[in-house]
Amino acid sequence: MASVGYSPDAMSYTTIMSSMCKLGKVEEARKLAMRFRLYVSVYNALISGFCGEYKLKEAFGLLDEMLVEGLDPDVRTYSMIINSLSNVANVEFSLAVFAKMFLRGCSPNIYTFSSLIKGYFIAGRVHEAFDFWNQMMREGLEANLVVYNTVIHGLCLNGKVGDAVYVSCQMEENGCHPNVTSYSSLINGFAKAGDLVGASEAWNKMITNGCHPNVVAYTSMVDVLCRHGMFDQAHSLIEKMVLENCSPNTVTFNVFIKGLCSSGRVEWAIKVLDQMGHYGCASNIIIYNELLDGLFKVNRLKEAFGLVREIEEKGIEWNLVTYNTILSGFCHASMLEEALQLIGKMLAQGIKPDAVTYNIIIFTYCKRGKVKIAVQLLDRIHSGGDWHPDIYTSLLWGLCNWIGTEEAISHLKKMINEGICPNVTTRMC
Repeated sequence: MASVGYSPDAMSYTTIMSSMCKLGKVEEARKLAMRFRLYVSVYNALISGFCGEYKLKEAFGLLDEMLVEGLDPDVRTYSMIINSLSNVANVEFSLAVFAKMFLRGCSPNIYTFSSLIKGYFIAGRVHEAFDFWNQMMREGLEANLVVYNTVIHGLCLNGKVGDAVYVSCQMEENGCHPNVTSYSSLINGFAKAGDLVGASEAWNKMITNGCHPNVVAYTSMVDVLCRHGMFDQAHSLIEKMVLENCSPNTVTFNVFIKGLCSSGRVEWAIKVLDQMGHYGCASNIIIYNELLDGLFKVNRLKEAFGLVREIEEKGIEWNLVTYNTILSGFCHASMLEEALQLIGKMLAQGIKPDAVTYNIIIFTYCKRGKVKIAVQLLDRIHSGGDWHPDIYTSLLWGLCNWIGTEEAISHLKKMINEGICPNVTTRMC
């Protein structure tokens, strides 16, 4: 445009920048923007792009650049940054940006408060989330559907489903009707609590009020049905999803497979894995981890190791849970040499063993009476600084059963001297 004598205005710039950022070309948009005069709306488009990629350092850099250029960031600028910080529960920085808004004379809006409330809920700081709710009310801002849904989801996330139900009722009394997102959060909250009755009531109310279930609502119902061993009903619900043009996703199948494996129904779980492709869903390492755990628990080692080969052939990257699951399988089968080789492979892949990893090995050695080897391993862990009460618990159990209580008491004192607080399991040894 500039080459033929036309000067693009703020709207043109913003449209170009926004389009590039949505296509994932944020860095290119930034370089292009440096060639032209920048407006607040253009900065906002770039900040939105960087925030969407969680490149907060770059977003803060643009915010500082705006101030240097004499441009006043608006409420959208601050709200986007606060929202990105809240998504990763970085509430301290969110609060600092919020304070900066006030110092710059920029008043927060409903979305600013919604983002702050979300961040504190994600961080598990429920009381402070409601402090911002109250501050929002004092500012004369009425809660809308977005804010109510944020609060309902946050309460359910923190296990306070009863309070979430109360908020949903209060929401209706204030003339703001719950939507599918509201009900999905409630159903998911009840499902995580294993409350089939509560989940069913929320589901029925959603249908009665004319809301069509989304994939989250369906998946949550599948979850709670599986928790109650109602696998036929869960499977029927997945089939109903397809009929209702709401395709199940990988999370739906993961929930179903996890439920089946937890109850020892690995045959059915394997069939579900094979059927996933018909629904356009690809298996991932989370699903394979559930299947491996299920197969090892019912001593179907040959099939489990066959599944390990399948994972490798598909080029699916293992995570820490995969290693720990296979490690547990090796130890359960008394394949200690293979277990130690697997730990070596973990380290070679740059995956750091955790307390679960060490606990599996130490418990296995102790169970077989090789307590001295377990003590040596624990000393090696100590030198690396990887401590957890559960690691000591397995060793204390071995000492009590194979060597004697005096040696166990000696190690318990050492544990306390190292500043490691015994947990309930430790006290029961």
